[in-house]
Amino acid sequence: MNDLAILIVEDEPEVRDALIRDVAPFEGLFRIEAAEDVDDAHAALQALEAAGQDVALVLCDHLLPGVHGVDFLVELNEDRRMRAARKVLVTGQAGLEDTIRAVNDADLDHYIAKPWDDEALQAIVREQLTEYVSRWVDDLLPYVPVLDGPRLMAIIAARGYDR
Repeated sequence: MNDLAILIVEDEPEVRDALIRDVAPFEGLFRIEAAEDVDDAHAALQALEAAGQDVALVLCDHLLPGVHGVDFLVELNEDRRMRAARKVLVTGQAGLEDTIRAVNDADLDHYIAKPWDDEALQAIVREQLTEYVSRWVDDLLPYVPVLDGPRLMAIIAARGYDR
């Protein structure tokens, strides 16, 4: 499957590896791409687009070398191709002003403070991916075992699927 992707943008290798490890349960249905900065993230986005894959979720740190994570999330929100992607700020460094800007200008979907609990992170990722697929994917059945199955089954029933 893997028509959808999760993009992780984190400059610290050990933190990036931890995020990759914690989203691994979703890898069967979602391609996981990791970037160390915004330039690297742009390259990953181009590769995903070339492969015909949409980004369902972006997990992004704020304090990145060069362009800050909130600026990147705002930029994504202004790109019509990326507007549907769920955006999660994973940081311990964003101040109140940056966080407010992320909510207001990047249409931030969630904020996760570092350090995080792996189960809590997975629950948030599951919730965000469920929200994405429920809005943008026609065939929800493959996602039922991995995402919020009861919610997706209710949506399937409401849509009148008879499979």
